[in-house]
Amino acid sequence: MKHICIIGVGLIGGSLALALKEHSAVQRVTGCGRNEGSLNKAIELGVIDDFNTDPAEAVKDCDVVVLAVPMGSMQTLLEQIKPVLKADTVITDVGSAKSSLLDAATEVFGELPEGLVPGHPIAGNENSGVEAAMVDLYQGRRVILTPHKQTSSRALELVKNMWETCGAEVKQMDAGLHDHILAATSHLPHLLAFSLVRELANSPHHDDIFRYAAGGLRDFTRIAESDPVMWRDICLSNKDAILAAVDRYREELDRLQAVVETSDGDSMHSMFSEAHDARAHFRRLLDARERES
Repeated sequence: MKHICIIGVGLIGGSLALALKEHSAVQRVTGCGRNEGSLNKAIELGVIDDFNTDPAEAVKDCDVVVLAVPMGSMQTLLEQIKPVLKADTVITDVGSAKSSLLDAATEVFGELPEGLVPGHPIAGNENSGVEAAMVDLYQGRRVILTPHKQTSSRALELVKNMWETCGAEVKQMDAGLHDHILAATSHLPHLLAFSLVRELANSPHHDDIFRYAAGGLRDFTRIAESDPVMWRDICLSNKDAILAAVDRYREELDRLQAVVETSDGDSMHSMFSEAHDARAHFRRLLDARERES
């Protein structure tokens, strides 16, 4: 790639830029965003080479445009950059919901562009901002691409190579399947963390609760420090899949409540044992992946 524009130079977009520059995979990185202070900081940190706060100006003459913004901003950005995109410009994103991006692109372009390659890096943490960007954030992590029927092989290969250059393991799947999997594995856990922290914070004993909190609460609720704007947009963009995941979890919680109310120790032990064994299996899979990477 000669010239890439990253719209949204925070943890995810900034880490992508750092990794590509580290491996000399791009000649020029242009940043785009609304906060000039943050963009100037990105230049100071060597994350980007230049910037423009106008998306239409920022993407001119770019080979690749990466949308690294909250899901609610995707359609507006596509509308802004559409008139100036080159015919062969590749567009990809880092959003946590894929079907909504396809809907937005169809609305803007009339049909899905062959250069559009929806993507989602399964990486990140509760930190945000360009100062949190890490050159090795994607090393050994998975990136899911959800190409559509019109996606060109050239665009798909370019985006695949981009992520592999950053050290990521690239997988492909249907956009709808992606949204249902992520609703269960990422979106639901974040909702649970947000709701638990909110419930504890509204308790009349909240100071003592947080003062004496053990490691389990800290580990489980860490993700409640994630960006509220980003997670609001994720919930709005993947509403149906998230609601289905919430319904399944509510059913499981009802079963647990019932065995506790009836002091059914045998059922409790059975339920906890199933969860224990499933988590141990999951941990072994993660350990094996880390050894391979």
